[in-house]
Amino acid sequence: MTSTGIPLDKAELLSVILEALLYGFSLLMFGVTIWTLVCRRSTDHVNRKMFTASCLLLLGSTIHFIIDIIRTMEGFILYRNTYPGGPIAYFADMSHWMFVYKGYVFTAQTLIGDSVVLYRCYVVWQSKLVMILPALLWCSALVTGIACPYTTSRVTQSEGFGETLSRWITAFWVTALATNLLTTLMLVYRIWHLDRRATTLHSAQRYQLRPILHILLDAGVIYTATLLTALFCFLSQSNGQFVVLNMVTPIISITFYMVIILVGRAARKSLTNRPLRDTSAHDMINVEQSRGTQVHITKLTECKVDHVACSGCQARPTASSENVQSETTHDDEAIFDAV
Repeated sequence: MTSTGIPLDKAELLSVILEALLYGFSLLMFGVTIWTLVCRRSTDHVNRKMFTASCLLLLGSTIHFIIDIIRTMEGFILYRNTYPGGPIAYFADMSHWMFVYKGYVFTAQTLIGDSVVLYRCYVVWQSKLVMILPALLWCSALVTGIACPYTTSRVTQSEGFGETLSRWITAFWVTALATNLLTTLMLVYRIWHLDRRATTLHSAQRYQLRPILHILLDAGVIYTATLLTALFCFLSQSNGQFVVLNMVTPIISITFYMVIILVGRAARKSLTNRPLRDTSAHDMINVEQSRGTQVHITKLTECKVDHVACSGCQARPTASSENVQSETTHDDEAIFDAV
């Protein structure tokens, strides 16, 4: 496969500049994310899963950026006049150990971001059967993501991508895109469904979950658009794929941080504006999951009672006239905490 479009050396330089800008922005968002998780949480515990994922994503984007800086310095400064073919030939050598290691880092970054979305889906759906297909897609992304840099390390400079490597790369982009689209749509649909059910039971809860839908959709659109652009550039054999490739890693971190920050703000606003409710009609049930995840469930009960007047006693409801309708939904706090 012969790459076309922008020259390779210009593509590498442009990719590092754009990656530096996005990485700096992700550092700022990481600080706000940690502040949101630790200092501005709406509960008395820190979400350790999201905290760990935030640190891992920062570590991955940092390692990726450092490798790109070193490659840029070597290609344009250290080996500019000594490497056969100059900077273009240096950057075209995909079997170089730094390019291969960068591929493994990119795979890890993608899998961490997708695994967080899978975790959110499981917490919201609470069904292992529903998660079978997303889990299989994630495993496919794992296999193809490892195969890509492994195959890259064994190609020659004259061979370029080659037929085998091109198939692995295409499979990885497709599986990563399918995993992100499916899990995002599942998450959005489930929250929309819960919000709609809560609206029929309690009109004051109408906009409790609606902000989360907008946040998840925005993050999903940004990440999906980036993956589609990368896949299009690769299939069209354009060197622009290297520009997009270096941008994907910090974008994964940015979209993850964006969800936590905006959902944290929406959670505090929701809890602040939440109207007082009759505790006799709302029983808070804490369900401790086997995996250690707490899901708060609100049990909403509406009763229509006929009062019978009795001489010498207070009016009491008759058991035969009771019409009880019970509806159980996920509590808003559980969804805010999971997302």
